[in-house]
Amino acid sequence: MTRSRTASVGAGLVGALVFVEFVSGFLQGYYTPLATDIARHLDINDADVNWFEAAQLLFSALCVPPLSKLGDLIGHQRVLVWSAGLTAVATWGIALSSSFEGYLVFWALQGVFTVWLPLEVALIYRRSIGRPMRAAATRRATGVIVAALQAGAIAGALSAGATSAVFGSLWMVLAVPAVLTVAVVVIIVGFIPGGHEAQHGSLDGPGLALISASLLLVTGGLSLVRVWGAGSPWPWAAIVLGALVLVPFCRHELRTADPIIDLRVMRQPAMWPVQFTALLFGVSVLGAQIPLSTFAQTDPDVHGYGLGLDSTSVAPIIGGYVFSMLVGALLFARISQRSSPRACLIGAAALVGVGYASLLALHGSVIQMAACMVVAGLGSGALVAALPAAAAAAAPEGRTGVATGLTNTTKTIGGSFASCVFGVALAAGATHATAASLSGYYTVWIVCSATAFVAAIGLTFVPRLAFADPVAREEELGR
Repeated sequence: MTRSRTASVGAGLVGALVFVEFVSGFLQGYYTPLATDIARHLDINDADVNWFEAAQLLFSALCVPPLSKLGDLIGHQRVLVWSAGLTAVATWGIALSSSFEGYLVFWALQGVFTVWLPLEVALIYRRSIGRPMRAAATRRATGVIVAALQAGAIAGALSAGATSAVFGSLWMVLAVPAVLTVAVVVIIVGFIPGGHEAQHGSLDGPGLALISASLLLVTGGLSLVRVWGAGSPWPWAAIVLGALVLVPFCRHELRTADPIIDLRVMRQPAMWPVQFTALLFGVSVLGAQIPLSTFAQTDPDVHGYGLGLDSTSVAPIIGGYVFSMLVGALLFARISQRSSPRACLIGAAALVGVGYASLLALHGSVIQMAACMVVAGLGSGALVAALPAAAAAAAPEGRTGVATGLTNTTKTIGGSFASCVFGVALAAGATHATAASLSGYYTVWIVCSATAFVAAIGLTFVPRLAFADPVAREEELGR
């Protein structure tokens, strides 16, 4: 009886959220196979496409904390509508722009869609109040919507290749996701209930300003390394200054009754490893996808490496990777019930590390690369589903939006930094006007593997029964 009640928690809500996350995944999968086409359209180097992704990830890192906080304060559904509307405007802007600057601005603004998942998890967690297995219900429902996200990413990757072959104009190809984002706004307004019990608190403007300044300085410094070179002192000065801004930020947050990021909660044994893992996980899941696409589309006859694929034939590789993420997301809830959420998180992070480490030796054919990415994808899918659900279970009541949003914030910070660093690494040593350097790709894979293994080690500090429901804890302790 308990199992059936748990499985049906928020069924109507989850049904609507499945479509929203499908489109979110579509956005994440659609542009990657088109990276080289966009670079040729704008007459820029493959490595420069990373700056679109870096700008988007930085904007995501800046906007997710305040929007998640607003969700707790005024209603998660209301903020979901606002963010979906801005995403639709930005996605149409990408389709209709024809300059590097236009792409950069709209690509950055589109990053607001990253707040959708934490807001959705908060909605689900709130809807499951009173259920006997609330954390398990949240994990199961989160697994379903994350599976929809990965299915959308598969559809996006495969559709990009198909539409690129059908339409002769790039703007028509890029209009496809723009139409879907408009449909998301309609679904949220029409099918997701907007009721919300108001929470006491404020937005913490000074804290938001300080963390925004820190992120802008650090990421801006990394961008200047690409422009001015590693020998210039100014980029490093900006990076150091950005790190120093974190000192007054932390002091302010600890003194504030209602901080934008509650550091007291973040330093709890069940919370900080989750956020630390999200930070490191962002390096691979967000920062490495454009390099994957551009490597596969590099002509080996001209440059001595790459697979020589085009945007149509590279889509199945990316689709296979994302399909394995879907499988990992669906298996997470089942495996965590048989072992524990903590053990599942550790194993998932280790799989990501193994997959990217394997690419160092196995990147000479489509089959080799696909096999490595399937291994990494299984772990990545589990982590995408696990991290927000784990944060929701570890957060105080009324702070689930902030906690789940912070997993996306730290993930996008990791991805933003990685995109900047990878852009520098891929450009360093490049001997061609368009292709990146092979040593840069090795750097990408080494960094992705190392950060995943470090995350696995960090997760061992989580208490053994963390994220489990009270009933499960009692059963475990009674053995």
